[in-house]
Amino acid sequence: MISIVIPVKNEEETILLLHENIVSALKKENISSYEIIFIDDGSNDNSWNLIKELANTHPEHVKAIKFRKNFGKSYALMAGFNEAAGEIIITMDADLQDDPEEIPNFLQKIDEGYDLVSGWKKKRNDPLSKTIPSKIFNKVTGYLSGLKLHDFNCGFKAYRKEVLEHIQIYGDLHRYIPVLAHDLGFKVAEIQVQHHPRKHGITKYGMERYVRGFLDLLTILTTTRFLQRPGHFFGGLGILSGILGAACLSYLVVLWFMGIRPIGTRPLFFFGILAVILCFQLISLGLLAEISVRSKNPRPVTNCIEKILWKSLSSKEPG
Repeated sequence: MISIVIPVKNEEETILLLHENIVSALKKENISSYEIIFIDDGSNDNSWNLIKELANTHPEHVKAIKFRKNFGKSYALMAGFNEAAGEIIITMDADLQDDPEEIPNFLQKIDEGYDLVSGWKKKRNDPLSKTIPSKIFNKVTGYLSGLKLHDFNCGFKAYRKEVLEHIQIYGDLHRYIPVLAHDLGFKVAEIQVQHHPRKHGITKYGMERYVRGFLDLLTILTTTRFLQRPGHFFGGLGILSGILGAACLSYLVVLWFMGIRPIGTRPLFFFGILAVILCFQLISLGLLAEISVRSKNPRPVTNCIEKILWKSLSSKEPG
């Protein structure tokens, strides 16, 4: 069973054609066990009526979900994931820019042993106002997260169901599902996909999504890389602040010995003092966070070893 999850927001011109293209692409590959899940994320056009029509006409493979208002793509995807019955789940956009003919390529990559396959719109048919910020965003995200993908924003992806059972997304975290999966040890790959120009409707995203994206990136980094060692995160920021403050104060001390006075009225003096104070506050906050983590799980390594030993002994054959 393959589940295809499609969030929809005001795409009345494309829904019927998208369904037709998906069915045609799967029929070419002799794939008969599939379902298409449309999630209407608060559309105010005729999208929901068209989705209901498809569900009534093709109840064997079309499911319809409707939100009372627009909650965002992450919540739409989570609703589709919860409803999906397939072992392989594919997500794609409803604007016809993703080509259903690529679905067999995703399935082939999954069969090679990968748990998540992300699309890469190498030749992107979008204006420079979207492509340039996207390239910068992908470079920064890849560097900070340690997962080298060319296109984190691509909504065309394939997952094994077990990946999504271990991930909870909200806000705008849908673009970071590969990062979350990689952090949990799942194998992530990327394939090039065709990207068609938008012929109907308008884009639902603007420049503000990159601002939200970088804020979400900080959330991902703190909840993955530093979740079990928050002292490193806050302590690292504190040491950086302390070095900056100490450098400013040292510079002023040198000026004082050189006879360039007074230094107590300079803005740099107050900045240096505040930076040093912030250093101690961040380090203290990191230590408190470490105590909180350790108090919840005082022996994480020992507990893990005990479970492994128990599993090993319990699976040992008699004699």
